[in-house]
Amino acid sequence: MKILVTGGLGVVGLPLVAELRSKGHEVWICDLHQHHDPFYLRCDVRHLRQVQALFAGRSFDCVYHLAAEFGRHNGEDYYENLWATNVVGTKNVLTVQRKQGFRLVFFSSSEVYGDYDGVMSEDVMEDVAIRQMNDYAMTKWVGEMQVANAAELCGTETVRVRLFNIYGPGEYYSPYRSALCIFCYRALTGQQYQVYTDHHRTSLYIDDAVRTLGNICERFTPGEVYNIGGTEYHDMRAVSAMVLDYLGRDDDIVEYVESEPMTTRDKKVDTARAARDLGHAPTVALAEGIPRTIEWMKGIYAG
Repeated sequence: MKILVTGGLGVVGLPLVAELRSKGHEVWICDLHQHHDPFYLRCDVRHLRQVQALFAGRSFDCVYHLAAEFGRHNGEDYYENLWATNVVGTKNVLTVQRKQGFRLVFFSSSEVYGDYDGVMSEDVMEDVAIRQMNDYAMTKWVGEMQVANAAELCGTETVRVRLFNIYGPGEYYSPYRSALCIFCYRALTGQQYQVYTDHHRTSLYIDDAVRTLGNICERFTPGEVYNIGGTEYHDMRAVSAMVLDYLGRDDDIVEYVESEPMTTRDKKVDTARAARDLGHAPTVALAEGIPRTIEWMKGIYAG
């Protein structure tokens, strides 16, 4: 297939491009950052003119739409970028999809489940009125509604995926990145960090995530929604302890806080649908993935 990955230089995008190419597809990368890849195209999805230019004279069988602003705190500090990229940017891609007819994989987030306190299966959103708890979550749910409306009104074909706490090599540190990235980097460099002891997650290693995601274009079911997550349900204190143990540090650099307001406390994920349709089967346990992540960071930052 001929495939476009928007946000193709990102934490998930770049290894996804590699995974799709390993399966024999012709994969083009769209991103804001300049890159040497011969199939790279620069585009800011916030601007319809640029999105139209991206597709001018080109056709794709499938588009993986990852281009987005990530994270709750990033979304609050830079909310104008968040809403413009995640909502207007998605609308721009959908506008072109309506004319060109490519299949679309839209990337949502586990944050759309908000304050739901049960097992998060994909049909929860159809049965329960969910309160999204922060701007990032709201933009991702708006994106899902945009996708659903476009399919109903225009007959477009889209699959939605909700990612649950992806981590691993390739995630460069910033204070806006994932909790595991922050734990690993700050423990490695001896910096203080906070751990929310009442929060529970299922973290998924990047290789396991992109292997599943790479199957979607070949097993595409229009209108389907998939949770993409791990199988080890853990509290955040436990994964912090794994990081500290591997590095031989005690926890004097950690501030333990009960919970973070306006953030989902417990994410109990049901991935049976992704296992059934996409062969989703995590293979890298936290006990293996965390050391791999730390060793990658040592190579990046320790020199």
